[in-house]
Amino acid sequence: MTDAAVEWAQAAHAGLQTFSGEADRRRLTGAAVKAVLRLVEAWSGSNAEGAALLGVSESTWDRMKGGKWDGTLSQDQLTRASALIGVFKGLHLLFADDMADRWPKLVNRGPIFDRKTPIQAMIEGGIPRMIETRQYIDALRGGL
Repeated sequence: MTDAAVEWAQAAHAGLQTFSGEADRRRLTGAAVKAVLRLVEAWSGSNAEGAALLGVSESTWDRMKGGKWDGTLSQDQLTRASALIGVFKGLHLLFADDMADRWPKLVNRGPIFDRKTPIQAMIEGGIPRMIETRQYIDALRGGL
């Protein structure tokens, strides 16, 4: 797990996170952005895919990548980050090789993907599909 993902997990486990409080969102934003940037890079995702997954514009994504963004993620954006980090972690628990980072870009016949890549399905389906993807991976690895 990356340092950013560990930092995120520790912050999230400090108490039940709803991401509704401004102070919580401010506190979690840095770690969440860092983790999502790293996982999109590990998945060989494009800037457009990274922006769509996090729910930001491509220009905001570019500023985030360049370390020139000092905003606070919204409740929805933090929920997206949380789901994506869960997918990333679950894949690395499921696969012991580079398949963990290749899987999100492979066309998938699983019931929730409709012959799309998981990244495409999560972009099209938004937060609900991201959560379903996380649950699907957890079920595959026997975590449910």
